[in-house]
Amino acid sequence: MTDTEARTVHGEPAPLTPQTILWDIAGDRRLLFSLPAGFVLQVAHPAVGAGVDEHSVFRTDPWGRLDRSLESLQLWIYGGERAAEEGRRLRRLHRTINGTDTRGRPYHALTPACYAWVHATAYPVFLRAARYLARPLTPAESRRLYDELRQLGRILGIKDRDMPENPEEYWTYFDTMVRDELEMTPVARELLDPRRPVPAPPGASAPVRLLWPVLHPPLTRLRVFVTVGLLPPVARDRLGLAWTPRDERLLRGFGAVLRTLFPLLPERVRYLPLGYAARRAARPNPPRRRRRR
Repeated sequence: MTDTEARTVHGEPAPLTPQTILWDIAGDRRLLFSLPAGFVLQVAHPAVGAGVDEHSVFRTDPWGRLDRSLESLQLWIYGGERAAEEGRRLRRLHRTINGTDTRGRPYHALTPACYAWVHATAYPVFLRAARYLARPLTPAESRRLYDELRQLGRILGIKDRDMPENPEEYWTYFDTMVRDELEMTPVARELLDPRRPVPAPPGASAPVRLLWPVLHPPLTRLRVFVTVGLLPPVARDRLGLAWTPRDERLLRGFGAVLRTLFPLLPERVRYLPLGYAARRAARPNPPRRRRRR
């Protein structure tokens, strides 16, 4: 990211551009496998977990919440000038979220330490998802990605002082947060429970609805397995989650299958709708052929 991109445009944080790494990875449907790991890291913070436990509809409307979260995330990356407004909308949405966490401490969703942590969890999860499910990022790309996430934080209303300045400072911050703050909160435990009931997706076909009791258990076990695998090892250890060499081999094998088959799909299938539309719109139009007379 250039210095210009990191500045503001007309007083607003500059939107991310098609040249950024986030434009490549944030709309990729393989991201769907990594979102639960990020969510677990977020709710393992007692304040964030309490806020989700008391104020979220993830239990009563899991698919609706997922759709709204994906739409919001896509707007941050691909929304252009709409990204900053989406950031403001999210802050308005969180103004009334407050209470007491599992350690008896008062919390507010917009407390900088909490709000920044929710955003900061994206970095290790994106890196690990790229490593296992797509293409590992080079050290230079990893630094660029962190710079882009800091710019995205500005779009979401997070102050520079509340985010580590560079990857080296980030990992010190991350290890400290894991050691001093994270725990197996009730919401984290619930998300990692393969027995948690989830209804069939709204609008699912009749065969899917009919077979959902059969499809749901293996799909949920796969989701939990990939979630645990994409958590950084230090976080897995902190939460008491087992991960064996066999598990590691299975995850690598699953990733190898995705890396082989996924690129064969058309771009409109590989990318979420808003990401696909934005990527198409950003391409230069090919010159039109002149008609012969």
